[in-house]
Amino acid sequence: MKIQESGENYLETILLLQRRNGSVRSIDIATELGFTKPSISRAMGVLRQAGYITNDAHGYIQLTDEGRVKAESVYERHVTISQYLSNVLGVNKEVADHDACRIEHVISEEVFEKMKQHLERQDG
Repeated sequence: MKIQESGENYLETILLLQRRNGSVRSIDIATELGFTKPSISRAMGVLRQAGYITNDAHGYIQLTDEGRVKAESVYERHVTISQYLSNVLGVNKEVADHDACRIEHVISEEVFEKMKQHLERQDG
């Protein structure tokens, strides 16, 4: 199922919070993103219906296998684009990270793969 940019951002945030804290609740996402708890609750309902997350009886959010794959894909695009903008083009790291957050949702697979290949050649 195709999800919107905001859904991809939520999945990426859940992934990063799980890595950092071990567990995630809606309030953690709200705090991290600076959104209200009701908007996070609505978004989590959409992600749950799409099969990307589950909630346990205590309100903890887990990524499903499909959700984890999607979140890791978004995060990989973010990191790669940010590195490309910073390392190849010389863009300030903060600006590169900010712009990567927007570009990661619209970049074609072809351009993304070329960026990855370019970075790999530089590192190799």
